[in-house]
Amino acid sequence: MSATAVEDAPMLSPADITETQPPPTRAGSSRSPFCRAAGLSLAALARLLSGASVRWIASQPDTCQRVYFANHTSHLDALVVWSSLPQSIREVTRPVAAKDYWSRGFVRRWLAEEVFDAILIDRTDIKVHQSPVDMMLREAGHSHSLIVFPEGGRSVTGEIGEFKSGLYYLAKKRPDIELIPVHIDNLNRVLPRGEFLPVPLLSCISFGPPLWLERGEAKLDFLARARRAVLALKE
Repeated sequence: MSATAVEDAPMLSPADITETQPPPTRAGSSRSPFCRAAGLSLAALARLLSGASVRWIASQPDTCQRVYFANHTSHLDALVVWSSLPQSIREVTRPVAAKDYWSRGFVRRWLAEEVFDAILIDRTDIKVHQSPVDMMLREAGHSHSLIVFPEGGRSVTGEIGEFKSGLYYLAKKRPDIELIPVHIDNLNRVLPRGEFLPVPLLSCISFGPPLWLERGEAKLDFLARARRAVLALKE
C-alpha cells in the first residue's frame, strides 16, 4: 500500500480534534445471507487451518473505526486477521488487497468482493488524482475499519520490511481513526510462498495498543514508529 501523490492536510493528534467531519458514507454493502454464511464458514476454517491464537495487548475489540496494519507473510494474511476479529467487528471491517491477485478467476473475485467485502487496489494503475489512500478512505466512509499491509508486498524472508508511505497518509488525512498494529506470527509456514494448499500449523495473531500520527511528526519517523509497534508484538 502506498501513495505518492496526496494533497497536504493538517497533522493533528487526537487531543486536537474537537469535531471531525467524516467523509460521505459509502453505499452500504448488501451481502446475501449465503455470502454471510460463507464468511462465517471461511473464518472458522481459516482459524482451524492456521491454528491461530489471538492476543489483545493493551487494546480490546471494538467496533469503532480503525485501521489494522500488519506485517505481510502470505496470501492468507488478510483472511486470518479478518477471521481473528469478533463477528460484529468483521461486519464493519474491510481488508485492502491487491486486485491483480484477487481478481484472478471467478472464485477469488467472488470471495474478495462478496464474502470479505474487500477493497481491491489496482497496483498497476496508480494516478495522481486517483491515489489508493483516497480510494480506501472513500470506501471506508465514516463507519468501516480497514486491514492494510504497509510493507506493500509479502516478505520473502519473514522479516518485516520498511513501511510504504500509505499508512502515513491514511493517518494524516483521518487523524481521528485509531491505528492498531497487528503482528502475524508463523503464517508464512502455514501457506509457504508458491504453495496453493495450506499446511496446518500453529500461528499467533497479536493486536497491540492504538497509535496516532503526532503533531509535526515527520513521515519517516512515523513509519519507523509504526513498524516498531508491530515488531514489539513479536516479543
